[in-house]
Amino acid sequence: MPNYTAPPSFDVLIIGSGAAGLSAALRLPPETSVLLLSKSSINAGSTPWAQGGIAAALGGIEDIEQHIQDTIRAGNDLPDAAVVRRVVQAGAEQIDWLLSLGMPFSGESNQLHLTREGGHGARRVAHAADHTGRTLMETLLDAVQARPNITVQEHHIAVDLITSHKLGATNEPNRCLGAYVLDLTSDTVNTLRADHVILATGGAAKAYLYTTNPDGSTGDGIAMGWRAGCRVANMEFMQFHPTCLFEPRAKSFLISEAVRGEGGVLLLPDGTRFMQNYHPDAELAPRDVVARAIDSEMKRLGIDCVYLDISFKGAEFIEKHFPMIQARCLQYGYDMTTQPLPVVPAAHYTCGGIMVDEHGKTDLGGLYALGETSHTGLHGANRLASNSLLECLVYGQAAAEFIASQLTAAYLPSPLALAVPDWDDSQVTDADEAVIVTHNWDELRRAMWDYVGIVRTTKRLQRAAHRIALLRREIQDYYAHFRVSNNLIELRNLVDVAELIVRAALNRHESRGLHFTRDFPESDPAQAQLNTICTPQPANLCSEAPVVQPVTPWNEPLDESSKLKTKI
Repeated sequence: MPNYTAPPSFDVLIIGSGAAGLSAALRLPPETSVLLLSKSSINAGSTPWAQGGIAAALGGIEDIEQHIQDTIRAGNDLPDAAVVRRVVQAGAEQIDWLLSLGMPFSGESNQLHLTREGGHGARRVAHAADHTGRTLMETLLDAVQARPNITVQEHHIAVDLITSHKLGATNEPNRCLGAYVLDLTSDTVNTLRADHVILATGGAAKAYLYTTNPDGSTGDGIAMGWRAGCRVANMEFMQFHPTCLFEPRAKSFLISEAVRGEGGVLLLPDGTRFMQNYHPDAELAPRDVVARAIDSEMKRLGIDCVYLDISFKGAEFIEKHFPMIQARCLQYGYDMTTQPLPVVPAAHYTCGGIMVDEHGKTDLGGLYALGETSHTGLHGANRLASNSLLECLVYGQAAAEFIASQLTAAYLPSPLALAVPDWDDSQVTDADEAVIVTHNWDELRRAMWDYVGIVRTTKRLQRAAHRIALLRREIQDYYAHFRVSNNLIELRNLVDVAELIVRAALNRHESRGLHFTRDFPESDPAQAQLNTICTPQPANLCSEAPVVQPVTPWNEPLDESSKLKTKI
């Protein structure tokens, strides 16, 4: 994909080039000027890694109602029921839209093949073999390339958002005006301006040492939105995928949920199944249950991994349903048609994020968050398998339609009328010791893995908070004195996200879904509808514990008496 020279301003700036960003760009009117940024090559994000599919209730009213209940059950009663219904009901429309773009779903005779994944009560996951994400990206990119109003810039990473309050215009509500963006091909920071800015940068699983995510999943959008003044919710709920191939050369290759959906079983080294001891749905239990069960067995037996076996289905079945997984495993000497695969849990999906309304709007005027960057209320305490791509598509459309309705509105004064200074790096120098960034990156991710992992304790979380505070000071000092680089920007974002995760985890005094703490091992029914919300402090340090508060309709004021004000 070629780079283009950006004009001084656009109608819409989209930061992130996965399913959420691309679908929003395509849903905008063709006369809209759109700049879409990718911090690496455009197909290097998380979307191409998605193997499973897109959850869509295509079987009528009964299937829709069951999908809604499965989503709420998987989310441990924390999902917003109205949001769940709105997203699930839009599933068929999103599949039809993708088919209209030429998406080659698996199936025969105009009938989609639907698979089943953990937590689903029926087959409802539309897929393209075992490479749905890659095929989805190819479909969306083909459509983007045919749209002359969409300009794509690869190898550009956003440094920070530009807001009216940062520029001193504090008499009006705060509004996003654009972003400072580092061009990685020239090492220059450019000023990009837009009436509307969409954050679609993915999640923050790279905060952990072991993850299924690509290297770019560093929470950039969440951190930038937080620093700009947006509320962030439910960051304690980091999903660990149960089945990551245990093979150092594979760099955390995910073994799809669909393998278990099609009959795969989890085994101990001696060949014994164990999931039936943890949940009545055994291998088809929700991901948080399966991940904790594997972690428990590994700790109990002192073993490095467990095993996932589907070899009994035969080579023909496996090569038809899982051709990509089988090919990748063969590269490392594993043949899933004849032997079990060694697997371990790894950080996978960020269920929390920037709080948004039904249009993807954040607290900041002109700023939107989509996909894994956002907190819509869909996932609650645990994401149901294959709901993520559905959420990207539904909210991509919702944000685009709302923005389209606003493009003709007159802003008085126009946000683009404010003078925006260029990036000033005259007071900084080139970094003299890059090892500091490398060391802090490693220390942060190891602390998160050791202290804020699948099973937590208050003492571990407090230790993590202490180390993160020290790292934050070092990173901020480095940021203040040296020119920005890709690694420094990502590290700065990761330390913000790590602090949000730890503070939220410390303030939830129960175990629910993905947040399991030995100090509060049971779920508290009184907190079944309480979100953990971090509201930015003046210095954006989250110096006090976030407030745990109930789900509140977006257009209604918060009831201060309903807040659970537990302090650390």
